[in-house]
Amino acid sequence: MSQLESEAMESEFGTVAGWTEEAVRALGPEYAVPAGCRGSGSEAALRWLADRMALTARSRVLDDGAGVGGPAGWLAAERGVRAVCAEPMPEGARAAHRLFGLPSVVAPAQHLPFAAASFDAAWCLGVLCTTSDKAGALAELHRVLRDGGRLGLLVFVADRPLPPPLPEGNEFPTEPELLDLLGAAGFRLAETATADLGDSAPEWSRRAGAVEDEIVRRHGDDPRWSEAQEQSGRVGRLLADGALRAWLGIAVEVARPA
Repeated sequence: MSQLESEAMESEFGTVAGWTEEAVRALGPEYAVPAGCRGSGSEAALRWLADRMALTARSRVLDDGAGVGGPAGWLAAERGVRAVCAEPMPEGARAAHRLFGLPSVVAPAQHLPFAAASFDAAWCLGVLCTTSDKAGALAELHRVLRDGGRLGLLVFVADRPLPPPLPEGNEFPTEPELLDLLGAAGFRLAETATADLGDSAPEWSRRAGAVEDEIVRRHGDDPRWSEAQEQSGRVGRLLADGALRAWLGIAVEVARPA
C-alpha cells in the first residue's frame, strides 16, 4: 500500500497484515502466497504482469506497496526473482520478510529509500487507489527505475460514478485520469488488460479461505476485523456491479524530467 488515509485502511493493511502472518504460521508455509495476495491479484493476473515485464533471475525488481509480500513471494517461487519489498505499514513489511525471506523496508510510495535507477522493473498492485498523491507515487517509481525499466500495475479504475457506501480513504481514478498521470510521470503505456481476480485455482482459493477462517477464529470479535472486512467488502461490491474494473497495465520508463 501507499500512504494510508483512513483508520479503516490502517486496520485492513496494518493490523490484519499482522494477523495474516500469525495465521499462516499456524497453518503452514504453503498458505502464505494465497493469503498474501488478498486484494492484490490472482495467479493469472500475476502471470500476465510477470510475462510482460521481461524478468530474469538477475532482474532488480521492486514490489512497491508489497503488503505482506504475497505477490513478491509468488514471483520468487514461480520465476526465481527476489524482489525488494517496500511497504508503509510495519506489520506488512515484517510479514514479507518473515514469511518469504525477502528484503523489506518500511516506506511510503512517495518516499522510497533507494537511489535513482536502482531497479530494472517494478510492480505496484492495488496501491494507487489508496492514496490521493498518485502523481507523487508514480514520480518516485519513475525515479527508481532505470531508463527503459518496466512498471506493472494493477489499478481499480472507475468506469462510472461510484454508488455508496464507498470504502474509506480510497480514491479510484478513471482510466483517462490514470493514463494522464502515467504520461505526466514519464511513462509510455505498452499494454493493458482487465484482470479476473476470481480465476485462481481452487486450491489457491481454499488456502486463502483457510487463513481467513483462522483469523476469524483468533480475532473475529475484534472490531478492527469487522472494519477491515467492511472496507474490502465495499471494494468487492463495486467490482461486482461493474462500477470498478481491475485494470492491468505495463508501462515503460521513457524520459527523465530535466
